[in-house]
Amino acid sequence: MLCTDGPVKTLVGLALAPEHRRGHGALYGALNRGRLDVERLRAELAGLPLPRAAGGRLVLAVDVSPWLRPDADTSDARSFCHTYGRGDARHQMIPGWPYSWVVALESGRTSWVAPLDAVRLRPGDDLAAVTAAQLRDLVERLISAGQWSPGDPSVLIVADAGYDVMRLAYLLRDLPVEILGRLRSDRVMRRPAPTRAEFALANPAGGRPPKHGSGFIFKDARTWGAPDAETKADTTRYGTAHAQSWDRLHPELQGRAAWRDHPGQLPVIEGTVIRLQVDHLPSGGDPKPLWLWWSRPAAGPAETDLAWQAFLRRFDIEHFFRMIKQTLGWTTPRLREAEAADRWTWLIITASTQLRLARSLTTDLRRPWEKPAEPNKLAPARVRRGFRHLHARTSTPAAVPKPTSPGPGRPPGSKNRRPANCYDVGLFLATGESYRRPAHHKVGTKPRRTG
Repeated sequence: MLCTDGPVKTLVGLALAPEHRRGHGALYGALNRGRLDVERLRAELAGLPLPRAAGGRLVLAVDVSPWLRPDADTSDARSFCHTYGRGDARHQMIPGWPYSWVVALESGRTSWVAPLDAVRLRPGDDLAAVTAAQLRDLVERLISAGQWSPGDPSVLIVADAGYDVMRLAYLLRDLPVEILGRLRSDRVMRRPAPTRAEFALANPAGGRPPKHGSGFIFKDARTWGAPDAETKADTTRYGTAHAQSWDRLHPELQGRAAWRDHPGQLPVIEGTVIRLQVDHLPSGGDPKPLWLWWSRPAAGPAETDLAWQAFLRRFDIEHFFRMIKQTLGWTTPRLREAEAADRWTWLIITASTQLRLARSLTTDLRRPWEKPAEPNKLAPARVRRGFRHLHARTSTPAAVPKPTSPGPGRPPGSKNRRPANCYDVGLFLATGESYRRPAHHKVGTKPRRTG
């Protein structure tokens, strides 16, 4: 995969590389019936040197990327994957295999990340619950590997608007982590409830003290009040970045959806709300304010700048997705079984890790029209060009292939007497319940079904 010239277009094309010493049949057989010790690989990834942010803090980004399989009628365990920008640039639900990725981010503008884990989401899985379990296992592995010790800064986990960051913070409250995520601009938060003395002073007639304080409406500046921290910084891409933060704000949870089965009284999950406004965008569009929620209850000016700068680094994972899809061919194979897709995904993680470790060892084989890059500043695609020369000086754990001849296969002209089963998408969820289209999927955006 790393020694092939150009992007990986077909899976069988990898068998033509000189480094692949076996036939193309063995390539498919390894993916379909091979063995891979995923737990050992996860432990090895956690023990490697990881990039750090300012102050030695580990910053992890979590996101979901789909492996779209709209026409794979014989593939099981497909879910409806949310996509945007395909076709006429609108939201669509396309069948495929969604994967939850966790990577370690670097500081500064870069396209390098350190992939640490990937989990395939089953139909009907609770995204917050699966992500919380995935992050819990990862953080425990990082602690066991010595990546975090008592007294170190908490691990910062950055998520986009598709995650319920408040629920993630509640599920991971016993770990040394902090959750930072983006919120929609139409959210309403609540301030802390007044104390009994404050309530008695404001209500001489008495009554039941409220559980929540006054509302903080994102679209109504009259409800904001004075910010607890405010900073301004000059940037090269966005002009002046104006950040404001308000401490100890929480959502008013309702006893439905994810909190329906919560035992006892619903919790109050306090955090810091940050509003970021920039002068202009690199694309030239109208900049809209960016709203963030941080599980830290209070943040000063320095922490506020750290939060929004760390969130902007989250978009480096998008460069990683484009790299593994367009160059390494993550979604290229037309595999039938989901387990084979899991094996190929972990091979992609291994190849990406080898590229990162070879970052300072390979030479820059730049094209005549490309600009020279600074030392140790090569992009992943340019490091891959010189990986073949580095691979020739290393050993391989694979055994020497034995000479053999391919099997006869099915005789030409004979019928296939063992046809593969066909599966519909989303008929049954992971919980055993039947699929029902969510209410927010409008009639004009009905998910595509196959089969």
